[in-house]
Amino acid sequence: MSDGWFKTTVGEYSPFVYGKAIKKDDQRTMGIPVYGSNGIYTYSDSALVQQHAVIIGRKGSVGKVHLSAEKCWISDTAFYVIKDSLDESYFVYYLLSSLGLENMNTDAAVPGLNRDNAHRLEIKIPNSIEKRINLVEPLIKLDQKIHLNNQINQTLESIAQAIFKSWFVDFEPVRAKIAAKQAGQDPELAAMCVISGKSEAELKQMAKEDFAELQATAALFPDELVESELGEVPKGWELQQIKDIAKYCTNKISLKDLTLENYISTENMLPEKKGIEKASSLPKANSVPAFRKGNILVSNIRPYFKKIWLSSFDGGHSNDVLNFEVLEKETEEYLYNLIYRDSFFDQMMASSKGSKMPRGDKKAIMDFQTVTSSVTLRKLYSKKVRKFYSQQNSIEIENQILTSLGDTLLPKLLSGEVEVSDLQGEVT
Repeated sequence: MSDGWFKTTVGEYSPFVYGKAIKKDDQRTMGIPVYGSNGIYTYSDSALVQQHAVIIGRKGSVGKVHLSAEKCWISDTAFYVIKDSLDESYFVYYLLSSLGLENMNTDAAVPGLNRDNAHRLEIKIPNSIEKRINLVEPLIKLDQKIHLNNQINQTLESIAQAIFKSWFVDFEPVRAKIAAKQAGQDPELAAMCVISGKSEAELKQMAKEDFAELQATAALFPDELVESELGEVPKGWELQQIKDIAKYCTNKISLKDLTLENYISTENMLPEKKGIEKASSLPKANSVPAFRKGNILVSNIRPYFKKIWLSSFDGGHSNDVLNFEVLEKETEEYLYNLIYRDSFFDQMMASSKGSKMPRGDKKAIMDFQTVTSSVTLRKLYSKKVRKFYSQQNSIEIENQILTSLGDTLLPKLLSGEVEVSDLQGEVT
């Protein structure tokens, strides 16, 4: 074509290759990501593809497109495409994302993407690889910003978890008090150092109000450990079950009040504790279970996927999602971080039913034992980390705006309607 573009088909430009079954799905801690139709779902110790790859959902999330910038394994629920350079793989990723492959379900009992139909799709692409790469540069920048935001959110999550572990798992303030008593030192001051991460000299430089607040926090921790069924625990803390601090919600929400933005199912909950994404479809039932802001949602199918989300708005969820609500208000972040731990999901798997599609036992989950501090300390912890989750929500809103901008630009750039030069200064 005279304008520097030419017509071809998907099959001629980027033929789809079948992925292969992964037999090592019990090796989820290994370093090679395993992609299925819905993205990374486990890890392996070997790779099918030794370089970057574009992954296309074949079964399950039909037509969903992913990009791996590193070596990976692609399961038999997906196709993949290989290009010589990562830069051109980016172009293929955005190109395939624009074709509506998710709407190309077959009529089989198990819907899937028909490779021959996908290969016949006509496309128009720039003649030169340089122009193809330049074309998607604004989209790459948007995705890089989204990726950076996700890293910030993960850091905030890690900080909240580190504080939880220090206070409620390792009992570091309690142990600091015990060690100080044995050394003839000030137990409260020792606990304050552990809680704040500051030295005694630095504590003396704190503002009076901040020092008093830290001192009040340290006073909530005992200075003794006692034996229990779960090992040594702080004196005065209780051995309780999940049902003593939380309950399952039973409210309902009408289908007319649901949107793709406020409906949560196991399909749009992300594995490895990465939250949620926009739903691809709504249920057909007249009503579904409801959740409210501050509830904790956990996928009850294949608990080893570790799908969990602290809700930041009201909505509805599928029956395969567990919905936890705290019995004591203002302790939502405490419960979320308790359930967020790997040990919780390990217990879910241990008590699950079914082999091919294990599901957590709802009653057994509520019977899980844990050691709990005073409600006052749980509320204080929740208040302390709440600002992290508020910041996370703001970042997620920004990501939604960036994603929407990318979705708008994608077809315009790939059709030639908008030139990269037209966007100078608009995408940074």
